[in-house]
Amino acid sequence: MTTTTWEAPPLAPLTRPRRTRTRSGVLPTLWLGVLAVLAFWWTGTTASTGATPGGALMSLGELAGLLASYLVCAQLLLIGRVPWFERGIGFDRLVAWHRSLGTSVVLLVLTHVVLMIVGGSLLDGLSVWSEVPAVLATQPYLWPAVIGTILFLAVGISSARLARRHLSYEVWFAVHLTVYVGIFLAFAHQVAGGTHFVDSLVARGLWIVLYAGTAAALLTWRVALPLLAHRRFGMRVSAVVPEANGLASVWVHGHGLSRLGARGGQFFLVRFLTPGHRATAHPYSLSMAPTDDHLRFTVGALGDHSSAVADLRPGTRVQVEGPFGTFTADRATSDRALLVAGGAGVGPVRALAEELLAQGRHLVVLHRAHDAASLALAAEFTPSPGLTYVPVPGRRAQLGYDPLDAQHLLRLVPDIASRDVFVCGPPAMADAVARSARAVGVPRSAIHREEIDS
Repeated sequence: MTTTTWEAPPLAPLTRPRRTRTRSGVLPTLWLGVLAVLAFWWTGTTASTGATPGGALMSLGELAGLLASYLVCAQLLLIGRVPWFERGIGFDRLVAWHRSLGTSVVLLVLTHVVLMIVGGSLLDGLSVWSEVPAVLATQPYLWPAVIGTILFLAVGISSARLARRHLSYEVWFAVHLTVYVGIFLAFAHQVAGGTHFVDSLVARGLWIVLYAGTAAALLTWRVALPLLAHRRFGMRVSAVVPEANGLASVWVHGHGLSRLGARGGQFFLVRFLTPGHRATAHPYSLSMAPTDDHLRFTVGALGDHSSAVADLRPGTRVQVEGPFGTFTADRATSDRALLVAGGAGVGPVRALAEELLAQGRHLVVLHRAHDAASLALAAEFTPSPGLTYVPVPGRRAQLGYDPLDAQHLLRLVPDIASRDVFVCGPPAMADAVARSARAVGVPRSAIHREEIDS
């Protein structure tokens, strides 16, 4: 198969407008919280605490426990659909930070347990093995805290990459939900047995406010508002349309959907209220610019849930959270753009292309697929003076080259250096396009990506 080339039409010279990058206050706020916990621990620790090795170890163990408790709240707020967080850094980065904090929390919890046991054994003159039953017999609410710690570890192990490969999303999600039980079980031990809380009503009050505020935010944005939106918009599945190998489009009908404020390229957490789907919400991207009465999601069959989407019946009620994501037209810095789609990434690219065209931008859409039968939504990229559609089906071994390397990308789009590059698809493909675009002179600020496993 030969490489398809496209001759760029004559366009007026462009200058890239200087884009003002908005700064988020999310990360500074999180660090301020860490500093506040450190200050709280320091001011509440007496000078005599570090006079003995056992006392020093226990004090450091208390610090590890305080930091773990604070970071758990921060971790939950990051994926709590709080608008200020999502607008500040985007849902994809929030999820990445949430995962990173999860690792930190598990390590801090383990550190807390080990230091408290070893430090206590030194102070009490007991062996480590003798210290454990002694502490369990004397510390308030410690048995529930032990169960909570075990649940924390189970969630951490289930989130490891190796475990995720062998667990379905549904099983992983069910295990993940137990973290709320773990937090509840550990909380009573903190306020009743923590050295910094026992003698300070103010400290206990502030800690309760931290946890109550976190719970209120989760209940507001993850439960109450989605339920209100469900009643307000009355969304139901109107049709399910097979598109290509492993992909299907779900059309959702509702009333006043423009009030959701969704943009092409964004996604929703979608819950279909029917057996097999009701328990979990999954991230599905819009594959068409939303209208006042319709949304469309084009879903790849990547797991049990998404594979079963093709069997949904018209009339099924739908509940959504969102929209989320920053893969939108307002990130463009030029009047010309290259959009690269792979697998289920064609959905967001299709919706984004519609919005960019409406703004008068010139687009080249490069569509990668394993074979011609997998070029979903290809018929919707109607060639026009503002749009050039370049399908590139075939695996690299069959083609004999990589159509996304710098050399071939430049042949396909000779003026790529003056374009924004939007890429949506599997992580490896997004990485390859980003590297090639940088190699041919596209500024880093003009490369925008959204990853979708496919």
